Formats: sequence, structure tokens, C-alpha cells
Amino acid sequence: MSPDDTSHGKTATKLVYMANQIATFFKTQPASEAVQGVATHINKFWEPRMRRQFFEIIDNGNSGLDPLVLEAASLIHRPEPVKQD
Repeated sequence: MSPDDTSHGKTATKLVYMANQIATFFKTQPASEAVQGVATHINKFWEPRMRRQFFEIIDNGNSGLDPLVLEAASLIHRPEPVKQD
């Protein structure tokens, strides 16, 4: 079974796909606005759980994310870790 066959793997694959689709849209904007556009969209429309998984993907490397998404990552709000009781 490959990592993408797990529930978490499918979610990660879908998040990468979604982030790359956002980047594809913003590539049509002026370069000076594209990075901020990607970050603003993800900050506005992705819930903290999605953004937390997004940063897990980045932190684990070899993400498959578009370079524009990776550039925008520094502007995306990283949610607090989930507290374990």
C-alpha cells in the first residue's frame, strides 16, 4: 500500500491539488500580486485543520506543491498545533 492509499495520504494529495489549482489561477495575475493572492485565498478559505495539514506537507518535504504556493507559504497563517490531553 502506498502512502497515498491511506486516508491521510488522500487528504494530502487533495490539498496539494487544491493549492496548485489556486496557484494556477493566480499565475494569470501580475507577478507582484500572485504570491499575496495565493496566501490570502488560503488564509481566507481554508480552515485551520487544512492549513495545519498543508504545513505538515511542506515540513515533510518533497511536497509536489507549485513553486508559487511554496513562495506564498511564508504569508500563510500557521495554526497552533492541536493540543493533546
